Amino acid sequence: MTAPAKKRSTLDDLFAIPEGQRRHELIDGEVVEKGAASAEHGGAQRRLSAYVDPFERRPGGRAPGGWWFVTEVEVSFDDRNAFRPDVTGWRRDRMPERPRGSPIELRPDWVCEILSTNRRNDLVRKKRAYHRHGVPHSWIVDPAEESLTVYRWANEGYLEVLVAERGERVRAEPFEAIPLSVGVLFGDEEDEAE
Repeated sequence: MTAPAKKRSTLDDLFAIPEGQRRHELIDGEVVEKGAASAEHGGAQRRLSAYVDPFERRPGGRAPGGWWFVTEVEVSFDDRNAFRPDVTGWRRDRMPERPRGSPIELRPDWVCEILSTNRRNDLVRKKRAYHRHGVPHSWIVDPAEESLTVYRWANEGYLEVLVAERGERVRAEPFEAIPLSVGVLFGDEEDEAE
């Protein structure tokens, strides 16, 4: 005897959850509650956002630019996948106006997931969906391991282009114009990795 097929959830099911209570994502047709963030997660998210801030300006000039960034905003990839990446970015040449509303339906150019209670979803299910939908750059920040992993889209799957840990200073694509002291993501002062 076969078990009855499980009903797949849709964007309508996700958005039926009241906005004030919606800390959920739609992953492969399943509504999944996004776990509570730890202080380490929140600190890494804030520090990463500060690192990418200089890129959120018009391109040209002496400083890098050409991006828009948001945190924890719903991004819809298709009718069965809508995520709240920890930090998300779009190139301004693809998204001329600042992102507005929810969900955002234009595929991002960069996503960063900061691992916490939902690590399996971030490392497997969401990463597969990001690849399937052609997100060019994906980062994983792991506060427990104090590491950064940088991926670039390739036909076969994401290509791991950089793995770094606290104490290292790197140029991580697509933001290689400004070096990143990896330990800063985990609470170090900027000059400790120089």
